[in-house]
Amino acid sequence: MLRKFILVYNPISGDASFKFKLDNVIENFQHKGCIVIPFRITNRQDTSDFVLLTQEIGAEGIIVSGGDGTIHEVINIMLTHEVDLPIGIIPSGTSNDFAAYLQIEKNIDMCVDTIIKGKIKAFDVGSVNDKYFFNVASAGLMTSVAHSADVALKNTLGKMAYYIKGLGELPNFKALKMKITADDVVIEEEVFLFLVMNSGTVGGFPRLVPYAQIDDGKLDVLIVNKCNLPELMSLFISFLKGIHYNSKHVTYLQAEKICIECTEDVDSDLDGELGPKLPLHIEVLSCKVRFFCL
Repeated sequence: MLRKFILVYNPISGDASFKFKLDNVIENFQHKGCIVIPFRITNRQDTSDFVLLTQEIGAEGIIVSGGDGTIHEVINIMLTHEVDLPIGIIPSGTSNDFAAYLQIEKNIDMCVDTIIKGKIKAFDVGSVNDKYFFNVASAGLMTSVAHSADVALKNTLGKMAYYIKGLGELPNFKALKMKITADDVVIEEEVFLFLVMNSGTVGGFPRLVPYAQIDDGKLDVLIVNKCNLPELMSLFISFLKGIHYNSKHVTYLQAEKICIECTEDVDSDLDGELGPKLPLHIEVLSCKVRFFCL
């Protein structure tokens, strides 16, 4: 009997080229005894049809082609509707931080083999207010860039488009007065940026938290406190080198429950998608979602 999977893909993710590879993907799975049913998703209006199809065909897994934003959307749909199936990833987005953390390459043959032959592992996710995130929840500097960067620029330059736009915003950015409660630790500071991470790979920086584990039942909190512009630029360079822990402007800790409050009206970002406004009430859900892995 053929194994059945649903392939959820975002036709405009990344450079929007995956739709031209769709037949190759289906053929690849068929040669390995699997039938794949494509499902095109562009917004949450597709939710009910997606869940219904999953139930009707008795799929044994869901394959997601897209970036972190598409995976975020699918995971929120699955958890909201209590769909408990393992997820396979074919990275094709502008931002593929989670796939990079799992060492999943963009090579389609390798992705198919990982789904067909790989292991299934359960990983933590974060709940925040009435939503979920699998990689990062953040607010402050750079977090609005993903929502305002021009689509054509993103498709042409990829992740570099975020950095170009973000650098243009630096001179006008101001620190935010925040109260961050992480388990029993309370921090009240003027903050440029906070990141609540599941993996240690965020924004293309592979070593933000080198020892982060996505199945340890904890979330990693990184806070960038107020500093001057030259110090901030130097700090971003240290992020690339993985030596930012030495900076007096960086606070790092782990927690299971986190509350983040702010004196101003601030949007959050969840996995590169627009999240709820602060305050945020965040909690780790241990080993909540399963993925096909190497």
